[in-house]
Amino acid sequence: MTQRPIRKAVLPVAGLGTRVLPATKAIPKEMLPVFDRPAIQYVVDEALDAGIEHIVFITGRNKNAIEDYFDRAFELEETLRAKGKTDLLADLARSTPPPGAASFVRQQAPLGLGHAIWCARDVIGAEPFAILLPDMLTMAAPSCLSQMVAAYQQVGGNVIAVEQTDDPSLYGIIDPAARDGRLIEMRGMVEKPAAGTEPSNLFITGRYILQPEIFALLEQQGAGAGGEIQLTDAMARLMQSQPFHAVEYDGRSYDCGDRIGYLRAIAAFALADARYGGAAAAALTEALGEAARKRPVAAE
Repeated sequence: MTQRPIRKAVLPVAGLGTRVLPATKAIPKEMLPVFDRPAIQYVVDEALDAGIEHIVFITGRNKNAIEDYFDRAFELEETLRAKGKTDLLADLARSTPPPGAASFVRQQAPLGLGHAIWCARDVIGAEPFAILLPDMLTMAAPSCLSQMVAAYQQVGGNVIAVEQTDDPSLYGIIDPAARDGRLIEMRGMVEKPAAGTEPSNLFITGRYILQPEIFALLEQQGAGAGGEIQLTDAMARLMQSQPFHAVEYDGRSYDCGDRIGYLRAIAAFALADARYGGAAAAALTEALGEAARKRPVAAE
């Protein structure tokens, strides 16, 4: 079955990062380093790996560092070139999108994720598109979005990435209707269900492929939870007229908006690094051993 290609992706990066203050007081949360590069770089790499041709960043105040990061740094490049540091030059080149391949749209007020996505309507136009929430890093091969695109090419409609969790009450959970391997037909979604009421243990990992009809629904969408325009509310309405599927992708996600999730991400990506993984494992083992030796012994 031939589907319209997924050429564009929206990355909402206007959030304040309050869950990891004070680290984000002066630095955008998306620019916090995860091992050797900003968290946002992993998300952009995932999008490009899936064939995305144009990335729309939805920004806010004090987010200029993101735009600067994905721009050319001429002075730095000339300095590295003069010193013969070709490896670092190559790293910089890989982090810079081709000319015209990125747009930056300002969300003037924090009105919710749904409003942030709606701000991209004119750049996306009338074609299906991907959404990648930069708080969530995914580790997978092929990438999470690549697996979703493969599923979309098979079934069309709207596709969401999901992963299993031991505590569904912490997440948005899908209500599955039928399953074929890793592909799951959906009939609904439940936000943070009470223990014992969850329709599944599959949580939404912050990766979506949506049809452009979502924009008209978002434009009409009133405030939902937290007084914000919620993307999930508009998705629930779109589900009444269009098919939705979930993909239990082969990989793992890391919530970098949470302190411990961020720590897990740093360790995981350091250990997976082809060049430094071995040294990272040794350093982490040493640190854990030292911490264990310093831990007070419980009285018998």
